[in-house]
Amino acid sequence: MINRRQTKTVKVGSILLGSGGEISVQSMLNVPAHDIEGNVRQALELEKAGCQIIRAAVPDMQAVETIKALKKSVSAPIVADIHFDYKLALACVDAGADKIRINPGNIGSDENVKAVADKCKAAGVPIRIGVNSGSVEKEILAKYGAPTPEAMAQSAMYHVRLLEKFDFDDIVISIKSSNVNNMIEAYEKVASMCSYPLHLGVTESGTERMGLIKSSIGIGALLSRGIGDTIRVSLTADPVKEVYAGFDILKAAGLKTDTPSLVSCPTCGRTKIDLISLANEVEERLRDVHKPIKVAVMGCVVNGPGEAREADIGIAGGDGCGLIFSRGEVLRKVPEEKIIDELMAEIEKL
Repeated sequence: MINRRQTKTVKVGSILLGSGGEISVQSMLNVPAHDIEGNVRQALELEKAGCQIIRAAVPDMQAVETIKALKKSVSAPIVADIHFDYKLALACVDAGADKIRINPGNIGSDENVKAVADKCKAAGVPIRIGVNSGSVEKEILAKYGAPTPEAMAQSAMYHVRLLEKFDFDDIVISIKSSNVNNMIEAYEKVASMCSYPLHLGVTESGTERMGLIKSSIGIGALLSRGIGDTIRVSLTADPVKEVYAGFDILKAAGLKTDTPSLVSCPTCGRTKIDLISLANEVEERLRDVHKPIKVAVMGCVVNGPGEAREADIGIAGGDGCGLIFSRGEVLRKVPEEKIIDELMAEIEKL
């Protein structure tokens, strides 16, 4: 069992981050910021996929209207992603944003930082400090020579101190890097330096394939050590796939147990059924199932039921047919073309 790091609890809309809350999955809209209809449509798709927190870029005042539209259209909390202009942060709080993503050191004078901190505090809106390897301050880079884990951790704590200076502590921190090892070490350092909730992610991780691999290693390694309170899997892909990947990482780490886990064999020369297609279709159809069960898809009727004895329900392929089994016991034989429907019918009974 993983013992999660104890942190301050921060409320983002209806979602609790940190101690007292589950690890949440979030994503970011990638529709042009001024396309209100497109952003709302994509946000609804993300919400349908299970996304618990949705972030939107706010590059200028016109984009604040998108935040307003999102708040009217979706129930998931909305995060306004802002760089440099503190007035955008103030406007987004007025627009109903549930969290502001900003680096206090990048918005100008202490008066600007205080204005944002005071506005967010009055509205009960938390701030996420987002540091990555490309945003470390010049002075810190000069000290460490590169965006090392130490440099990123120091940058994060610099921004934290700016907010604390004005009596603001509803803070979430992210310290992302495209280098997985640096990302892991940076988060570990910050976790030991403060008790604020941490938003995990590997930035610029790449395409759907490589990005998922890098994110699984980085996010998974930290989760297994009890570090992390919300995650975003950054992929050069449809944001819906980020949401699916996030939940899959949580399931693989044993941190999400209210959905099915799928086990399937890698196939071999005994396989006489299209197991790869079967496993992919079963995985897709299980996305809408919310039961803590283990489902097996095996390629051999000789060994399948025995090898997947711990599965609550499963199928084992044959030559044009298959077996439905539960806990190693064969329930019945069914034609190949009906095997998935029969499996789903059994899952309905569980």
